[in-house]
Amino acid sequence: MTKMTYRDAIRSALREALRTDPRVFLMGEDVGGYGGAFKVSYGLLEEFGPDRVRDTPLSENTFLGAGIGAALGGMRPIVEIMTVNFSLLALDQIVNNAATLRHMSGGQLSVPLVVRMTTGGGRQLAAQHSHSLEGWFAHIPGIKVVVPAVAADARGLVLAALRDPDPVFVFEHATLYPVEGEVDEQAGPADLGRALVRRPGDAVSLITYGGTLGTVLHAADELARDGVEAEVIDLRTLRPLDTETILASVAKTHRAVIVDEGWRTCSFAAEVSARIMEGGFYSLDAPVARVCSAEVPMPYAKHMEDAALPQAPAIVAAVREMLVAHG
Repeated sequence: MTKMTYRDAIRSALREALRTDPRVFLMGEDVGGYGGAFKVSYGLLEEFGPDRVRDTPLSENTFLGAGIGAALGGMRPIVEIMTVNFSLLALDQIVNNAATLRHMSGGQLSVPLVVRMTTGGGRQLAAQHSHSLEGWFAHIPGIKVVVPAVAADARGLVLAALRDPDPVFVFEHATLYPVEGEVDEQAGPADLGRALVRRPGDAVSLITYGGTLGTVLHAADELARDGVEAEVIDLRTLRPLDTETILASVAKTHRAVIVDEGWRTCSFAAEVSARIMEGGFYSLDAPVARVCSAEVPMPYAKHMEDAALPQAPAIVAAVREMLVAHG
C-alpha cells in the first residue's frame, strides 16, 4: 500500500492504461503541456508523447464527439472536460450519440469511452465552475456514472471504466484532489455498481457519495459522541445504483438521511429516497430526510458558498430532529 493523493491515484490509473493498452489515449483542454487544469495529467505528455496525450481546442461538443468517433473506430479514448458545467456544451453528443448508439444499432456498435470531469463546489470558483450535476447524467440510460470519494477508488474506478464496453463518466470532486489515502497500485479495477459501508452503525443510514463523504463521516463522528452510531454508505456509482446495499442498511437502522451536493429539487437524493420508499418502506421508522445544497447558483464569497453547501452541522441536525420526532 502506498499513500498518495486522489490526484496522483487518478494519474496512476491513466499511466497504467496508457502503458499497457496502445488503444488508450487522453484528450482534453490543457491535458498536455500544462498537465491538466488540476494537474492530474502532469508529466504524461513527456512520458507518452503528443499522439497519446492530446490538447484540444476549447470546444467540448467537438472533442467529445471526436472521442465517440475514436471509440467507434476501436480506440479507448479518455476525454477530460475541465468542469462539469462545461460538459453541458456537449450534451448533444452525450445524450444523442454516446448513450444511444449501442441501442440504436441493435448491439452492433460499442462506444468504449471514458469521460472524466471535475465537479462540486468549495473552491470559490462561483456559479459557472462549481455545481454538482452528476445526478443529471445518472438520468441517462446507456452510460455509467461513477463518483470516487477516496484515492483508492479514484484509481480503481478509472481502471474499471477503461474496461467497460460502454461510455463511463467519472466525476472527480475538485476538493478531493489533494486529499491523501492508501492505494494499492497492484490492485485491479474496482467493482462498478457496488456501494460500500464506510462506517458501520445501527441508528441511522447516512447515504452519500463523492466530495461529501468526508463531511458525512465528520457528522457521524459528532453523532457518535452523543451515542448515536450512524452507518455511512458511499454510493461510489450513481448508475448503476447499488440499491441492495442501501436497502440492507435501512433494514438495519430503520432511518435514512441522504446527503447530496446537488440541488434538492429533482436531485439524485430524490431518486435514492424513492428507491428506499419503494423497496424499504416497511423498514422505516421515520420519513427519509435529505440534506442538499441551497437552491441558488453557487456563490463566490466563501461564507456564502459554505452556507450553500451541505455541512456537518446540518446533517447532525437532520438526524437529531428525526430521532426526536420519531424516536
